[in-house]
Amino acid sequence: MRKRGGEGVAWGLGGLLIFKCHGRKPVGIYLSGFLMDTFIRSEKEGRVALVTLDRPPVNALTLEMVRELGKALEDAGRDEEVSVVVLAGAVGRAFAAGADIREMARLDRTSGRALAQAGHEALGRLAGLAQPVLCAVEGVCLGGGCEIALACDLRVAGEGARLGLPEVSLGTIPGWGGTQRLPRLVGRSAALRLMLTAEPVEAQEALRIGLVDRVVPTGQALATTMEMAGRIAGFGRLAVQAVKRCALEGLQMPLEEGLRLEVETFSRLCDTEDMKEGLKAFLEKRKAEFKDR
Repeated sequence: MRKRGGEGVAWGLGGLLIFKCHGRKPVGIYLSGFLMDTFIRSEKEGRVALVTLDRPPVNALTLEMVRELGKALEDAGRDEEVSVVVLAGAVGRAFAAGADIREMARLDRTSGRALAQAGHEALGRLAGLAQPVLCAVEGVCLGGGCEIALACDLRVAGEGARLGLPEVSLGTIPGWGGTQRLPRLVGRSAALRLMLTAEPVEAQEALRIGLVDRVVPTGQALATTMEMAGRIAGFGRLAVQAVKRCALEGLQMPLEEGLRLEVETFSRLCDTEDMKEGLKAFLEKRKAEFKDR
């Protein structure tokens, strides 16, 4: 078992994810044959799993941790009891400040490629989860921490949050999808401004450009995100996951092809018990009891 903590300057390509929830029941994330109760912890509150970044002082990330993250996300995606995943940082001053600079200083072309590929694999799994993934951001969210947030579906930020991709100031570029996901989220101009100036933006500016979806008072991002996740988890998994699939896959298609995907998905849901229950509950003026079938 690893010792918790570890000092180190962090900024750039990474952040460390810890699975940890409000509830009492472990999700059961196992890495390399043993439970990661130091860096990755897992519990559930109802149908919501909370993933907490927890490597003080600023959630610095190493290559080994990135690989563990990828395995953890794969396991979480297979958990049929989890309808929504929430990411947050346990360190109050940082959601994730990025990669451990001391480790980055030793990179060459080969090891740098390994780090970038490991990050792409892990965040690809995160972005590819069938369940919606919500991110609660407090404090610093830079470099790889911001790239983790970008791979999520929705982002809630505390007033004191600062987000950015400042890698150019280190003589490099974002290596975990930031150059691709940021322009797709906020547009070409805003994305280039953040990356070329290396200047983080405050929460309200992040909201204005679409980098985050909601800003709440400092310290309330997690509670707000959990509330939002609980609402989503109250709906049937079939419909929730279908919305995500149609919206995200449709963005990669020509409009007409995306519309065909919507028709196909809607018609398939018409045969489900959940849709019948939802309509019946509405007519009977009661809360629907979805069974995910």
